[in-house]
Amino acid sequence: MGAGSSTEAEREPLLAPSHPEADSPPVNSRVYGRRWLVLTLFSLLALMQGMVWNFWGPIQNSAVHALGFTKSDIAVLVLWGPVGYLPWFLFMWLMDKKGLRASLLLSTFFMLLGAALRSFPLTDQPLRRWLIHGGQLLNGLAGPTIMSAGPLLSTTWFAPDQRATATAVASLFCYLGGAAAFVVGPLVVPAPTHPGGNRGELAVVAVLFSAVLALLPVSPPMRPVLRLRAMRLGYRSSTLNLRFLMIALAYAVPTGVWAGWSGVLDMVLTPAKVSQVDAGWIGFWSTVGGCVFGVAMARFADSIRGMLKLILVLMLAGASLSSTWFTLTCLSRVTHLPSTAAILYTSCILLGIFINSSIPIFLELFIETVYPVPEGITCGVVTFLGNLVTGLLLFFLTFYCTDVSWLNWCLTGSCLFSLVLILFFRESYDRLYLDVFVSV
Repeated sequence: MGAGSSTEAEREPLLAPSHPEADSPPVNSRVYGRRWLVLTLFSLLALMQGMVWNFWGPIQNSAVHALGFTKSDIAVLVLWGPVGYLPWFLFMWLMDKKGLRASLLLSTFFMLLGAALRSFPLTDQPLRRWLIHGGQLLNGLAGPTIMSAGPLLSTTWFAPDQRATATAVASLFCYLGGAAAFVVGPLVVPAPTHPGGNRGELAVVAVLFSAVLALLPVSPPMRPVLRLRAMRLGYRSSTLNLRFLMIALAYAVPTGVWAGWSGVLDMVLTPAKVSQVDAGWIGFWSTVGGCVFGVAMARFADSIRGMLKLILVLMLAGASLSSTWFTLTCLSRVTHLPSTAAILYTSCILLGIFINSSIPIFLELFIETVYPVPEGITCGVVTFLGNLVTGLLLFFLTFYCTDVSWLNWCLTGSCLFSLVLILFFRESYDRLYLDVFVSV
């Protein structure tokens, strides 16, 4: 099941059944129709959290004229997302000990409070700017759970042949929200008018908070897969090993750079004389394409289990070629390559498709690599690293925002770096082994 599978000796500690007798009565396992309700609620929360995080980048020109923001201020507003990840371990502990419902309730409460702060109709612009910053930080505090809980949700509620697909939907809706901001922002706030109207956002988040409170179950009565009792490894011994660090960096570097780069895409495309609205549409289609293609590839991965590394190699190779094409096109004065709107659209959209669609495949491979570490902890570590990369990129952007062409080179280098790491990565599928070969 893939190159370099773990050996029987490596799997031995995992196979410790609590009732080894041959005549032990079978324990039932099943899936429930309400799993689609759980997935829908989670996906809508992720959509709103991603939309709020990316709201200010696509309307930077309007924010500058209406609220007196500078380009550095816009970078800081986007930076609050990664900053909200600093207490990530507390959220992962809550997810591991109290479950998905408690974690989502806390995250949704942060989103609700943040939306309320941004909705105050103040005429005092300095105070309003502080409230906007505070609201963005509170929205960022919802990020650790929203971006990490997808694999936990899919493992808890979905069968193995639907798990990668459920992970893809849950993890990509946050990025779909970021894509929606590219369109909603410029359409609702045409440059350079006053960027307001957050009360609709407050109403939507309030409805979602009520839905989670009233409808989200703690857990299914029976798990979708009957697993033998597995020895839980310590978090440090399971994550601080070479194989995990390789794949964690392969994920964190390109996705972190992409998140920061796409958050200021209007700023990146301004030197190419691309309007705010056109930049919004480019960002929208690049992310939507990645989400749609990501779900399709996850469904494909469900049908040919054990080929996650090969899928990632193909995606990262495509991302490397697309990012190189885009970077050289933006340097048309030096490279003399044709620089048209169609070329910018095509290269940027392909880049978004390849990077965004790799995210659920990465998350599934993380779980397989360090199983039986809890899913929330594993994905919490790697998404924290991705947000750390995004934060560092945006931090430097606050100082070097005059010429942002260096962002394109960072994106190209990150894709090539990730491709090299994945090529040398040795995959294993311990969780899949238990699900498919032992549980039956």
